[in-house]
Amino acid sequence: MANRKIVAGNLLVADPFMDDPNFKRSVIMITENDETGTLGLVLNKPSIFKLREVLTDFPKFDAKIYLGGPIGLDSVNFIHCYPDLIPRSIPITDNLYWNGDYDALKQAIKDEKILPHNIKFFLGYSGWGIGQLEEEMEDNTWIIAENYSNVFKGSQYMWKDVLEKMGGKFKILANYPEDPTHN
Repeated sequence: MANRKIVAGNLLVADPFMDDPNFKRSVIMITENDETGTLGLVLNKPSIFKLREVLTDFPKFDAKIYLGGPIGLDSVNFIHCYPDLIPRSIPITDNLYWNGDYDALKQAIKDEKILPHNIKFFLGYSGWGIGQLEEEMEDNTWIIAENYSNVFKGSQYMWKDVLEKMGGKFKILANYPEDPTHN
């Protein structure tokens, strides 16, 4: 696993033994990996905030906002499947995009062309400097997953679901208790 190339669209699944509270039992969508480092968004950590509490100039829209990671908590990122409605969207996979024109996003929401279950908002992001993520992969801190179909669903069970869908030894890891002393 450690030698696999990490690309946009991959999911990083936290090893069950990870103690870092920012990433414990997290699933991170990689949005960018290049010669300057790696960026991603934690998919399964909802914040306590409502979208309009964070973006006061935003139209009324029933969407949660997630904690994308511990970096840049003063910024909002989003993933979506609306490249035709949101210019300058950055492709992640064939039908998944990152960010884009903020004013176009707001207008499409006002025009009711965007549905809450096809877009996800994040406070902050996760980031690694050059070689940092590769070192963590060598230490088996992360498991790479591909082709998880429901990145917009914010289930608290996403970590377990992704591992179970990977099958084999990962299905066994999915059932590892968060606190082994309670087993």
